[in-house]
Amino acid sequence: MPEPLKNLYTPALIDNLSTSIKKRYADFNTRHFKQYVFSPNWEQLELKQRLRHVTEGLHTFLPDSYTRALKILKPVSRNFTGFEYMFFPDYVELYGIDHFDESMIALEHFTRYSTSEMAVRPFIIKYPKKMMAQMLRWSRSDNYHVRRLSSEGCRPRLPWAMALPEFKHDPAPILKILERLKQDDSEYVRRSVANNLNDVSKDHPKLVLKIARQWHAKHPDTDWLVKHACRTLLKQGDPAAMRLFGLKKPSHVNLKSFKLDKTVKRGASLDFSFTLSTQEKKLGKLRIEYAVGFLRANGRLSEKVFKISETEYQDNNRDVNKSHSFKTISTRRYYPGKHSITIILNGNKLTRRYFHLK
Repeated sequence: MPEPLKNLYTPALIDNLSTSIKKRYADFNTRHFKQYVFSPNWEQLELKQRLRHVTEGLHTFLPDSYTRALKILKPVSRNFTGFEYMFFPDYVELYGIDHFDESMIALEHFTRYSTSEMAVRPFIIKYPKKMMAQMLRWSRSDNYHVRRLSSEGCRPRLPWAMALPEFKHDPAPILKILERLKQDDSEYVRRSVANNLNDVSKDHPKLVLKIARQWHAKHPDTDWLVKHACRTLLKQGDPAAMRLFGLKKPSHVNLKSFKLDKTVKRGASLDFSFTLSTQEKKLGKLRIEYAVGFLRANGRLSEKVFKISETEYQDNNRDVNKSHSFKTISTRRYYPGKHSITIILNGNKLTRRYFHLK
């Protein structure tokens, strides 16, 4: 099982941070700061709680002046690169909301080394027009981290971050930024544009399909972006999305020999297989998926779709073998009992079988 992300905050990391701050601010009490961070309840704190706890510790031992604190933190942040150092922009989120201009300079700086994508969101809520004008300016930056921030920071449904309900209702303010970045030189930036549009598709599918049709077949990088942006619509079997990517109704395909394990233990994997065949010369372009119907606490099944493949099949017969893991993961709770597997072809559900999870 992979190491929990919360364990990124090691004593060595906090020690290095303390030492770096001490070099810039002689009054920084490194011993008391480390005692504050590794308080008695530290082990009970999860990832975001630990991040915020470190931020609050910095505030406790840095100067009360927000401006002075930033003058210390900005040069220190250059020595720390990675997701786990989000306490630098988190400091701005927590203590800089009433210092707009200073905070914008700081967030642009910090995102080059960590990411300010979560920290910008309270500013979008408090200063919507002013902040989105800033985001648009960031989309013109020479630095790809800053350009990505302009898209990632205004995603309506950014994971682990506060939602932006206004953009769920009306995503229009986002679209100028996405239009500007759609052919960005950086794949990192283009992926953020795709993720943003995918968020939008959950509330405004017709709008995203309209944009997808406008952007599709114009540039190889944009084609990938559009496909990634429509991934939720494709998983939902949206007919318009299927047509856009040349996925026709598979009326010429037969599914046979569908087999799966009758039972599987938690922590193990479920094996299943089936065969696709056609009387025509070839199977053609197929998107092969399956949906697991997970048993919920209320006794109902809730389906989640998983992709197997999407390609142009030149033969008229194809065996498909798949294994689905039921190893423990932090984002899903398994309940023993009746589950299901449904085979999906180009968005069309073909057949379902049941199995029991022990």
